[in-house]
Amino acid sequence: MAFSPLALVNALSFKSSRSERIAAGLAYGPHPAQRLDLYRPRNTSAPLGTIVYIFGGAWNEGSRHENAFVGRWLAALGYLVAIPDYRLTPHYAYPAFLDDTAAATHWALDHAVRHGGDADKLVLMGFSAGAYNAVMAALSPVYGLTQRVKGVVGLSGPYDFFPFDIDVTKRTFGHVADPASTQPVNLVTPGAPPMFLACGDADKLVYPRNTVALAARLRSAGVAVEERHYPRATHPTLLLALGSILSGSEPVRDDLSAWLARTVGRV
Repeated sequence: MAFSPLALVNALSFKSSRSERIAAGLAYGPHPAQRLDLYRPRNTSAPLGTIVYIFGGAWNEGSRHENAFVGRWLAALGYLVAIPDYRLTPHYAYPAFLDDTAAATHWALDHAVRHGGDADKLVLMGFSAGAYNAVMAALSPVYGLTQRVKGVVGLSGPYDFFPFDIDVTKRTFGHVADPASTQPVNLVTPGAPPMFLACGDADKLVYPRNTVALAARLRSAGVAVEERHYPRATHPTLLLALGSILSGSEPVRDDLSAWLARTVGRV
């Protein structure tokens, strides 16, 4: 298996002594890809707000192992964190990755208390393709999560990208009979959970207009949304600002930390 750049970043990143991985490879479904790891802060017995973090990778690559640095950073803030793997394309077609995102979130809702979390204070969070998964799972009525999650964090996510005009979107969504149903902006309702949406204005992979469009649609529906733009951040640097050795000067960490504290609290 190739050693990806993100895996190298993860391996070299500082792991806070305030957090730890407490479980690895827990099954949230019967498929071998349906496994997750759990992280939490050390030395606390209080019920913790819970975060399910969905990694990115254009829906065809990535793993929970490469994103441990995000789990450790979020856990050090004072949260129980679940990072699931999910079925990837091209072996598994849309909506398999959404089904898995929703299944992992329901698992966390059902099992958070057992691991010291609070199921009534759960945030669904993702980066890039993972942000798409998180937002779609929270908005789609198919998954029954809209009223169960307290908030959604989307970092550098694609939310309004039809028509499918690049290879990755053609490959992932080109077969869908109702393409409008694949677009998060089309699923917003007044009952949607509050969201923190952030992007880098220097992002040339997932353009900032996606964040602008979804935030505008949420506001028009009366949904609370915090929209953040970081002028110098590119697509990868917004992720790498979260607890990695490449953490930059972008204030996304402080902004996200403050939003999480307001939304689900902190120990």
